[in-house]
Amino acid sequence: MTRVPVILGVDPGSRITGFGVIRAEGARLEYLSSGCIRVAEEELPGRLKRIFECLTEIIEEHRPTEFAIEQVFMSKSADSALKLGQARGAAIVAAVRLGLPVYEYSARRIKQSVVGTGAAGKEQVQHMVRTLLKLPAAPQADAADALAAALCHAHTRQSLGRMPGASAARRGRVR
Repeated sequence: MTRVPVILGVDPGSRITGFGVIRAEGARLEYLSSGCIRVAEEELPGRLKRIFECLTEIIEEHRPTEFAIEQVFMSKSADSALKLGQARGAAIVAAVRLGLPVYEYSARRIKQSVVGTGAAGKEQVQHMVRTLLKLPAAPQADAADALAAALCHAHTRQSLGRMPGASAARRGRVR
């Protein structure tokens, strides 16, 4: 018996890391959990440790089968990009350590998949996540971005599953 995919999406941040967990059975999507890991008051090494520990707990609690994360984008500040990359690394290590396959998507690809345009704003992403998952209210922005990463992965694996010869979503970077 094949297990229904449970996808953990992560929107990494060095101060706030969003997470979202969904179940994806074909075209049927079910919201399971979401929230934010807030670590703003600690020094960077402590923040990275907390991101790793919190995501490890979330993985152990929800038992996802796949992990989707937003790729690093170049920001105006090299320092910010480096910190974001370190937060991504802490999140990815938590997933890999517990045996999850990791799928990476660009922010543009995630927005395109969920909203229909890669240039969508935060409010548009929140609205579409709320609509697609039939939530009573829009999730907080970072949690919505994480849920959007999970939804993007669910859409990608469903599309690839319909292609002749493709039995599962392609591993690695998807633009």
